[in-house]
Amino acid sequence: MNANQASAGHLLRLIREGTATTRGALQRATGLSRSTVGHRLDQLFAAGWVREGAAEPVEGSTGGRPSARLEFDAGHAVVLAADLGTRHARAAVLDLAGTVLAERSGELVISDGPETVLDRLGRWFATLLEQAGAAPETVCGIGLSVPGPVDWDTGLVIQPPIMPGWDGYPIRDRMRQAYAEHVSAAGGDVPVLVDNDANLMAYAEQRIGHPDCSAFLLVKVSTGIGAGVVVGGRMYRGIDGGAGDIGHIRLHDCPDALCMCGSYGCLAAVASGRALAGQLAAAGVPTASGSDVRDHLAAGQPDAVRLSREAGRRVGEVLVTVVTLLNPGVLVIAGDLAGTPFLTGVRELLYQRAMPRTTAHLQVVTSQLGDRAGLLGAAAMVVEDRYAPDRADARLAALTA
Repeated sequence: MNANQASAGHLLRLIREGTATTRGALQRATGLSRSTVGHRLDQLFAAGWVREGAAEPVEGSTGGRPSARLEFDAGHAVVLAADLGTRHARAAVLDLAGTVLAERSGELVISDGPETVLDRLGRWFATLLEQAGAAPETVCGIGLSVPGPVDWDTGLVIQPPIMPGWDGYPIRDRMRQAYAEHVSAAGGDVPVLVDNDANLMAYAEQRIGHPDCSAFLLVKVSTGIGAGVVVGGRMYRGIDGGAGDIGHIRLHDCPDALCMCGSYGCLAAVASGRALAGQLAAAGVPTASGSDVRDHLAAGQPDAVRLSREAGRRVGEVLVTVVTLLNPGVLVIAGDLAGTPFLTGVRELLYQRAMPRTTAHLQVVTSQLGDRAGLLGAAAMVVEDRYAPDRADARLAALTA
């Protein structure tokens, strides 16, 4: 690393990643002098971001005093995170390592619109902070996972098929307002970050379950169908947040299937939880939503099992192209339909139609984190943003101003 780039924020990143966890290791990694490393560590100590843990032996040493291990203090602040579904939401207070300190889930209907949903979420956060025993001033940010495409730079949801009333709505500003109203009058400046649910689920699943996978793909199949891609440890969002929106790829043989986006023949109109709910209802099996389909699958309902496997095959048709393009090491199937029948259908098509070279090292598995994946991804997104080197340096400068 260039010594000119080794600011306190860069040292923090080395410590957080485990690349350099002693003073000596930081000197070797950055080329900085001992006194400069000490000065920058003093900034991090003063902010409460880094602490000295148990001493560890010096590599190659046959004696002498062991070096104190430097650790990121995950308890000095908390994150508020929420994962919004179409009819259900999950919210939590987490420490900076992703440990859930207080959590709540319940009905929260996305079609009620952003004013209602975000106001209620503000109330949830107020209660959760009390339950966690966390002061509002310790909140370093709010992360929101939403079931629609998000322009990362603006935080705006763009033309979401299943989020009526949310298109172009200023979510960040309204969430800050709700936080200030229900949690802290001084909380209007708390940062709010918003991203697509499949992106955040992929981010969490890759970091926690498959940290060594450099090309990672997650497909969420619930009310709609979406995909999240993580390459080199970073989410790939595309130019304006549209990457991974595979639910609206057209199937050539389904011209009459009307999608919620208004088009015909979309994959989501044929193979999503909402589509299967309609197919089951038409067959005389009472089913109103993707979560009902999930319940039928858990009970082994024959029609649900058959239709889920067929849906997996239809999704597999699309994933043949996606997998051939990305060449991922892991493909995770998540969401309401993420069970054995659907997974079997996906595997059948993938291994039948993709080149053996493409799938030779591909794992096709289900989610490890389950219903918490989007929540944990939203929290991790906030932490990575707030403690990124440049952001951390700016915050440190503000603390000492």
